[in-house]
Amino acid sequence: MSLNRSEKEAVIGDVTGLAAKAQTLVMAEYRGITVADMTKLRSTARSNGVSLSVLKNTLARRAVAGSGFEVVSDMMTGPLIYGFSEDAVAAARVVAEFAKTNEKLVIRGGAYGGKALDVNGVKQLASIPSKEVLLAQLLGLMQSPISRTARVLAALAEQKGGGAAEVPAEAVAA
Repeated sequence: MSLNRSEKEAVIGDVTGLAAKAQTLVMAEYRGITVADMTKLRSTARSNGVSLSVLKNTLARRAVAGSGFEVVSDMMTGPLIYGFSEDAVAAARVVAEFAKTNEKLVIRGGAYGGKALDVNGVKQLASIPSKEVLLAQLLGLMQSPISRTARVLAALAEQKGGGAAEVPAEAVAA
């Protein structure tokens, strides 16, 4: 289906807006994927904050011109689905996870931080834990010394008192 000039400008404007907000772009060939599988992929992408679009490559090239994603404009050939995400790893994770279960989705490449990524780069980006997991790990590391100290103090108090653990005032002040 052919688009007229104003429709093309609208598509370019929408994609330019997505690219301006996004940190990551992932491109994959979708040749041979059923409508049901594509619907499942789009649903998963939406729930993870990823915007998936099937675009004409010339419109996609124009939309990313001047952005950090311009480095992959030479890879924009053939039937591609474009995934933009504000989260650095979300688009890569969604596409890579789907590609594991559906061999017809072939990851072509992507871009992150103004640098082009090949297939292995997209897979490596997808393997990075999410922001929430990294924050939870950091919080666990920060709480670890405090909880160990509390256990040691409780064990000392139990040894000395033999009953209910009371923390000495000097330990609290420290």
